[in-house]
Amino acid sequence: MANIPKVDVVGVGLNATDTLIPVPHFPTRGSKVEIHSANVLLGGQVASAMAACQQWGLRTRYIGKLGEGHAASLHRAEFERLGVETHFFTAHKCPSQEAFILVDPSGERTVLWKRDPRLTLLPEELRREWIVNARALLVDGHDTPAAAQAAQWAHEEKVPVVADLDDLYPGYDSLLPNIDFLITSRDIPERLTNETDLRVSLPQVHGRYGSKLTAATLGEDGVLAWDGEQFHYAPAYVVEPVDTTGAGDTFHAGFLYGFLQGWPLQRQLEFACAAAALNCMGIGARGGIQPVAKIEQFMTTNAKHRNAF
Repeated sequence: MANIPKVDVVGVGLNATDTLIPVPHFPTRGSKVEIHSANVLLGGQVASAMAACQQWGLRTRYIGKLGEGHAASLHRAEFERLGVETHFFTAHKCPSQEAFILVDPSGERTVLWKRDPRLTLLPEELRREWIVNARALLVDGHDTPAAAQAAQWAHEEKVPVVADLDDLYPGYDSLLPNIDFLITSRDIPERLTNETDLRVSLPQVHGRYGSKLTAATLGEDGVLAWDGEQFHYAPAYVVEPVDTTGAGDTFHAGFLYGFLQGWPLQRQLEFACAAAALNCMGIGARGGIQPVAKIEQFMTTNAKHRNAF
C-alpha cells in the first residue's frame, strides 16, 4: 500500500466513445435527415469527471474497463495526455462502449448506446489500495458489484463517497448505504420512494440510506439538495446550449472540486452548476470544460434561471 500514491479523487465507472451528430430537428419515424458532421469524441460519466478534475489541478485516478481497438487507444492516450493515473482492464475481442448521440438545435441530446457485457468491471479486479489512497471516491453505479465494493472500502476508511446515479441498476441497494453524497438525476428519488415531490422524496431517501447529502440535478431548474436538516437550492445559469452531453458528469466533477477545496455547500452547488452550464456550450461530454478561473468569473457575471424552489 505504501507504493500507491495518494490522489485527490479516484473514479470507478464508465468510459465511452461518443459519435456526436448534430441534427436540424429530431427525426420523425420513417424520415430521412441530412447531417453535416459526425464527431467522434470521448465520454463516459466517471471518465469525463476525472478528466475535468485533472484539468482543474486535482490529482486523479481512474479505474475502468476497455475493449480492444481504436477507441481504447483514444482513451489511453487522452488520460496519459492529461496526467490521470489509470488502471485499465481489457475485455479481449470486444469493442469498447460506444454511443451515437443526436443533438438538436436546442442542444438537447438523445443517446443511443451499446455496451458489451464483457466490459463489466468486476469486484475482484479492484485493489483496495487504489480506492483508500484518495481523498474522495466517485462511482456511477453501472457495474454495481464493483462500485459497491469500492464504496465499502472507502466507507471503512472514512474516504467520502460521491455517487452519480442516473438509473437504478440491479443491486443498487448494496451500494447506496455506503454513499455519503448521493447526487442523482431528477427521476431517481421518485423511483425510490414513489413520491413525486422532491421536497418529500429527498428526505425519505436520505433517511433510508443514511447519506450526508441527497440531491437531484434538474437541468434548467438547477439542483436541490437535502442535508438532513435543511434544503439547499442552486438555480442553473442561463446559457445558449450547444450540446448538453456531459452536463451531469461536469456537475459531479464541479461538486467534487468544491468539496475538496473545503467550500461551503452552497458554493459547491453553484460552482458545479456553472461548470455544467459552460460545458453545454461546447460539443461533446468534455468539449466545454473550462478553467476554474473562467468558471468563477462566469459565476459573477452570468444570469441565473428563475428559482424553481
